[in-house]
Order: sequence, then C-alpha cells, then structure tokens
Amino acid sequence: MGALLREWRRRRRLSQLDLAHLADTSPRHLSCVETGRARPSRAMVLRLSAALDVPLRERNTLLLAAGHAPEYRESGLDDEGMASVRAALETMLTAHEPYPAVVVDRRWDVVTGNRAMSVLMTGVPPRLLEPRPNVFRLTLHPEGLAPRLANLAQVRSLFLERLLRQVNATGDAELRALYEEVRRYPALPGEEGTGGDPAAPPGPVQVPLRVRTPLGELSMFSTMATFGAPADVTLSELAIELFYPLDEFTERSLRALGAESGAAG
Repeated sequence: MGALLREWRRRRRLSQLDLAHLADTSPRHLSCVETGRARPSRAMVLRLSAALDVPLRERNTLLLAAGHAPEYRESGLDDEGMASVRAALETMLTAHEPYPAVVVDRRWDVVTGNRAMSVLMTGVPPRLLEPRPNVFRLTLHPEGLAPRLANLAQVRSLFLERLLRQVNATGDAELRALYEEVRRYPALPGEEGTGGDPAAPPGPVQVPLRVRTPLGELSMFSTMATFGAPADVTLSELAIELFYPLDEFTERSLRALGAESGAAG
C-alpha cells in the first residue's frame, strides 16, 4: 500500500504535506502509511484516492493492498444492471448520425459505434478490426487510416502526445505498451509534408481529422463525453467520442452518406 500510494503521489507531483492537506490527515500519519509503519483505514484509503484522483480500478487495488475489500464493482456491459447504460449509449450513437460516433474503453478499444463510422473504417484490413479495433492502431497503423489522412504528421503528433499524457497520469502498463507500439509505426512517404496547409485561415480546432475519401477530403473535429459520478469500474472507463463536420462540404457529404445508408437499410 505504501509503495503504491507514494507512486501515485509522485505521479500527481504532490508533496506529503500537500496530500495530507487535501486528504484531511497529518503529514506524519501519511509518512507512516507510505513507509508501512501504519495501516490506513478503509475511509482513509478512499480519501487519499479521491485526493489523488485515482481511477476506480486502481482505487480497488489500493484498498486490496491495504487489506480491505474493493469498493467498486466491475460489471460487464451486457449485465442486466447495465441496461440503462446500454440504452443511453445507443441513444447517443443513433442521435448523432449522420456524423460518426464511437464508444471506447480505457485501452481505447472500440466497444461499439454508429453506422456513420464506416466512413473511417472503409479499407481497413480485418486484422486491425479483430477481435476489437483500437483507435490508435486504426488511426496510425500504415495499413489503417494513416494513408488516407491529409494531415497525418499533425494527427500522429497529437495522438502520441495524448496517449503519453494518459500513460503518465494513470501508470497503466497496457497503455504504456500501446504507446510503445504505435510510436514505432514507420512514417509514410510524404508524411513530413502533411502538417497542415500554411495558407489556410486559422480555425477553431488546432488539429482536425482530415480524411481523403472518394467524395473528397472530409474535415472533422471531435469531442469526448464520459458518464458523471460513476460507481462501477466499467462505466468509469467508457468514453464516447463524437465527430462533427468542420466545414460545409464535410457536412453535406456526411448527410448524403447518411441518407444513402438509411435508404439501403
């Protein structure tokens, strides 16, 4: 428990005095916990975890290390108790059409998506889609979306920065392995020239997703949504990425594709 707590405190760049103040305890008691001379109560572990903004999965790990039972359950998304969550996800994904939307877990594996995601998935080989596609592999792998990105250098830099920031914030070993994998993907021919159009007027989004398609170049930006106040590990690790058109051409194209898809369905 002490070693884990110390690692989280250092990861958040807090002194023992800072953390003691945030968790309403004494620096002396905190020092004793970190050195193993004191066993923290269940309530203290939860207070420290909250002060450090530790993810729910790792809060359970801290509780177990301190000799306490886990606090947060981990349900399967198909469990009966998650029916309202599944309904909410389905509503959000469907309502967002004809624009793409996708649900991802903590490893950025795709849990589900809407029909409009096909504009990003087209041409991706099956081996990158099974058993579950991963957003970073799909986007940056040389056989994935990367060859179709008009601003691949920008997107690669943004994605790697985002993933490394998450690795440093969580200490997640699987995310670290994913980062090491995708950062080693080879650069594609001409990628050094895909940093954006210097003549283009400044827009509201620093790095849009510019995808070459048979319809032309589609330009999109995205927002992330999460569930508020989750009490379940699975729920706390879900995020919904919603894509929006950045220009009129992209909006018209996505709406036309959505109309075709609806007619075919």
